[in-house]
Amino acid sequence: MDLGEDSGRLGSLPTTTSRTMSSSSSAFFSANQSPFFSPRSSTCQLSESARFDVQCDSTNLSADPPSSSSGIPDPECLANVGFAVSDVSLMPTACVSSDFPKFNHSSCTYGHLHDNGFSGIIEKHRRHIRSHDMMFSPVPISLSSYQQSSYDVYIGLHGRKPSLLRFTNWLRAELEVQGMSCFVSDRARFRNSRKHERIERAMDVSSFGVLILTKKSFRNPYTIEELRFFSSKKNLVPIYFDLNMGDCLVRDIVEKRGELWEKHGGELWISYGGLEKEWKEAVNGLVRADAWKLEALEGCWRDCILRAVTHLAMRLGRRSVVDRLTKWREKVDKEEFPFPRNENFIGRKKELSELEFILFGDISGESERDYFELKARSKRKHLTIGWSKSRSLDERRRECNWENGSRKGKEPVIWKESEKEIEMQSTERQRYQRPRSSRRNSRRKRPAKFIYGKGIACVTGDSGIGKTELLLEFAYRYHQRYKMVLWIGGESRYIRQNYLNLWSFLDVDVGVENCIDKRRMKSFEEQEEAAISRVRKELIRNIPFLVVIDNLESEKDWWDQKFVMDLLPRFGGETHILISTRLPLVMNLEPLKLSYLSGVEAMSLMQGSVKDYPIAEIDVLRVIEEKVGRLTLGLAIVGGILSELPINPSRLLDTINRLPSKDFSWSGREAHSLRKNTFLLQLFEVCFSIFDHADGPRSLATRMVQVSGWFAPAAIPVSLLALAAHKIPEKHKGIRFWRKLLHSLTCGFSSCYSKRFESEASSMLLRFNIARSSTKEGYIHFNEVIRIYARRRGVTGVSHAMVQAVVSHASLSHHSEHIWAVCFLLFGFGNDPTVVELRVSELLYIVKEVILPLAIRTFMVFSRCSAALELLRLCTDALEAADQAFITPVEKWLDKSLCWRPIRTNAQLNPCLWQELALTRATVLETRAKLMLRGGQFDIGDDLIRKAIFIRNSISGEDHPDTVSARETLSKLTRLLANVQAHTSP
Repeated sequence: MDLGEDSGRLGSLPTTTSRTMSSSSSAFFSANQSPFFSPRSSTCQLSESARFDVQCDSTNLSADPPSSSSGIPDPECLANVGFAVSDVSLMPTACVSSDFPKFNHSSCTYGHLHDNGFSGIIEKHRRHIRSHDMMFSPVPISLSSYQQSSYDVYIGLHGRKPSLLRFTNWLRAELEVQGMSCFVSDRARFRNSRKHERIERAMDVSSFGVLILTKKSFRNPYTIEELRFFSSKKNLVPIYFDLNMGDCLVRDIVEKRGELWEKHGGELWISYGGLEKEWKEAVNGLVRADAWKLEALEGCWRDCILRAVTHLAMRLGRRSVVDRLTKWREKVDKEEFPFPRNENFIGRKKELSELEFILFGDISGESERDYFELKARSKRKHLTIGWSKSRSLDERRRECNWENGSRKGKEPVIWKESEKEIEMQSTERQRYQRPRSSRRNSRRKRPAKFIYGKGIACVTGDSGIGKTELLLEFAYRYHQRYKMVLWIGGESRYIRQNYLNLWSFLDVDVGVENCIDKRRMKSFEEQEEAAISRVRKELIRNIPFLVVIDNLESEKDWWDQKFVMDLLPRFGGETHILISTRLPLVMNLEPLKLSYLSGVEAMSLMQGSVKDYPIAEIDVLRVIEEKVGRLTLGLAIVGGILSELPINPSRLLDTINRLPSKDFSWSGREAHSLRKNTFLLQLFEVCFSIFDHADGPRSLATRMVQVSGWFAPAAIPVSLLALAAHKIPEKHKGIRFWRKLLHSLTCGFSSCYSKRFESEASSMLLRFNIARSSTKEGYIHFNEVIRIYARRRGVTGVSHAMVQAVVSHASLSHHSEHIWAVCFLLFGFGNDPTVVELRVSELLYIVKEVILPLAIRTFMVFSRCSAALELLRLCTDALEAADQAFITPVEKWLDKSLCWRPIRTNAQLNPCLWQELALTRATVLETRAKLMLRGGQFDIGDDLIRKAIFIRNSISGEDHPDTVSARETLSKLTRLLANVQAHTSP
């Protein structure tokens, strides 16, 4: 039956209500409040005949069947998976705004749904649902809402497998985000005939029927009915979940051919009392829908869902959705991962399987074969997060039986969750006894070992042990289970900016213009929180993301000491969070301690491409492994040296031992691993010696490593890194002079050679595993251990060279993190000292070309108000210090010889530079005043703008355009300040 032939018949259906009930005592609610009824448009007008005062189908896709005589869902089953109660709108006008054309199918008769011989079978199946699965508790619901007249997509499924429900939730959420209304149903979970009537009506008024088929779907009468129905309407869209399209052949299923159908095949229509002809007709209908070819296998969930959404949007005429998804996929393909996958990744099977179990609550596929054992410990066997003030009688009874009873054998781990307590129980484990305290409020929360299935995992270990490699391998291995992997650098100074940088992938606006409430002026803190909440809101949908926070330095943000946890979405949702850190404890969770590689794995990593060492050399490699602290970074560098040079392990060990160890004054937690591992530092020096031997005493590769320590902890452009390396001053000024002269004479011919040298130097760093490649073309990344050592190595002028290179060639839109690193060196944020001192002319250039654009962009584009204002405040202090030096009297030898001349100042000696300095200071003050205006701090802005006007009046005059503009700002501030005072005065 064609889709167009079914239109125009819904109005002929009689509408009945069971009885009239008040909204306060009603145990029913209408169709719009079921999660199966996705809102369509905010302006949708539904006729009175479309009102249905009927029972709730379900509020969630869960693993428990929410059917009962009362029709009110069980809160316990709502908490399992899928759509939460809070996601369901109880307002009758809850709709999704859309400019797309509506497909309003007015009516369809339903006789053909029951004339196919299934009605008696289905009724029999409904009566045999187990009664103990039908226990519900009442929840407050609203009566006044409407069922939609049509849906874009009907999604049918059968099963309670968590992965199936997760996939379905994702598909439904993705369709709704793109403006397509959905109706989701697992019909086998309901026995109420009225509910089935509503589902059948939704099937009939849906433009497309998406059926998610599993190996158990073919023995389900409802799935067979849906297959026949949508095949007859020629709008069937099958998605094969953990199946291949070629597996679903009638002959193979009936004759139990193949490993799949050996267990799940046979004459499946007999299992529910159906007819062979109708069953075969339904399965053969899949052949006519082979144009879709949607297979949701273990490693292609994301591709399957995006293809399904794209094809449905094209069939529904939503061209803008297709274009938007195409652009998004192109961006993700280039920028999703920070590093390419390590094809030589070794070991960590146990850790990868355990991370999967912690995040998903189960393991599947290849990881299922990598068995790992969670060992029971003698203490802290009963684990809780937070202490529950009250426990139900059933819980106490279970605990008593659990403590007193003796059990043998392995029993499954069971999760129980409530609002106040999340606990992990195992019948083999003893109850953890919390020590009593005399004071009621002196209870300290003890960290839970692991929270399985809650979507958050932490990995801890020493620097260089391979935490980033583990997270990267996990992300590549399981990226198809997520819409996208969102990689965030966890360094405390950069983590908030890195978090807000996700706006381009999530398609949200975090700018301050979008966060201003016209009814009142928001404070800076409220504007920052509004920007963060916009990103967080996208992460709490039913669309799964993997948020990777790599190298989390602190639980608190460096700027305002707020907890990093405030940035993250709630735990237990579809979005998963994976953290690597050196901290022993994060968010009251004890991280997964990353151990060293096994001896065989470490040997394989060190041997590299050479595999035929004699036994004596193998013993030497074991000695090197112990001396390097068994760190993966050191092992990889050893492997790089042995692979690139004709040298055996004995000679390498002798070379390392003969190098004198440099004595550095280590301080801080970050340098702890280097302080105790001098052999690793000597290994670094061996690499530098190799670079210098290959390219001369001033090897470009060595200088690139030296300057890398002053860049931000992010990928660095090779061209920018090489430019900074070239700017490092030489020890002998005469050699430097002749080198500059030679460069000036050959500047027209040296650019190609310079590119070649940069490429060779970066290639050498990558081959020796000193640096690692980035997915961004022309970028490389350095490990934190190497960056710390490069800073401590202390070559004079390196930090200044980095500042010069970044200021002259960095782009604000592409290298903002490195520009921030320059600001940290120039102004000494917090208690940090100023590292780089600039001449006045250099300071003025940086303020005008770098600082002001960076501050304005940080404030306006990312709503990072506090950081931008702090940057401008420190910039003002630096300009005031330079101005003070200008007006301080100076003495020169010429002034001393001519005693009749008065002592002069730098302002008198260089008046043009002094005036430029003063005007730049006025510009910074005016910028700060305008930003204060946006945060409602009118009194501070008034003081700042008056200082700027005084400076411009003194130098440029009252009629100068800049002075006039500043006066206009002052007038606005004065008016707003007067309004505030008028409203606050008694």
